[in-house]
Amino acid sequence: MAKDVKKKTAAKPVAKKPAKKLAIKKKAALPLPATLQPPAAAPAAKPRKSVKQAEARHLAPLEVPATGDVDVLRRLWDTIEGRRVSGDTTISHSARLLARGTAKVAQKLGEEAVECVIEATLGNRSATVLESADLIYHLLVVWVDAGIRPEEVWAELVRREGISGIAEKASRPKGIVRAAQTTKIP
Repeated sequence: MAKDVKKKTAAKPVAKKPAKKLAIKKKAALPLPATLQPPAAAPAAKPRKSVKQAEARHLAPLEVPATGDVDVLRRLWDTIEGRRVSGDTTISHSARLLARGTAKVAQKLGEEAVECVIEATLGNRSATVLESADLIYHLLVVWVDAGIRPEEVWAELVRREGISGIAEKASRPKGIVRAAQTTKIP
């Protein structure tokens, strides 16, 4: 009896055939009843005149008046304090920020300081002016939160007037320097 001898061969990998895509025939769309028709695109609404004026003021190039109005700082502080007292967080950014607590108020001041430093470092003069205004606003929010009146800060500035910054820092108690954990010149 003769036996068929089968040779063992290494199995060849079977190439996979790409899957056949099912052809889907598109049927003609049935017309939709008028009640189900998508609404026609409405023409873009024109902004109100007051919005246009506000945007124009905000986006206008910076113009510096001949004389600055430092009283704006007092008016801004008064506005922020008034918003704190009213506590209406639905319409006032200042009230909303103050309601979030001292940590958030301080965080926002830090963020604005960093943004101001970045713009100044990049040499973006107009952006530095804008960020400086944001920084001063958030500094005043910190004052309101801490119960500091502008007169207190002005008095401290008057006290320091004419004193060298190096001498003023050297006159501070060493505990302040240690608490600040600084190695800079006192």
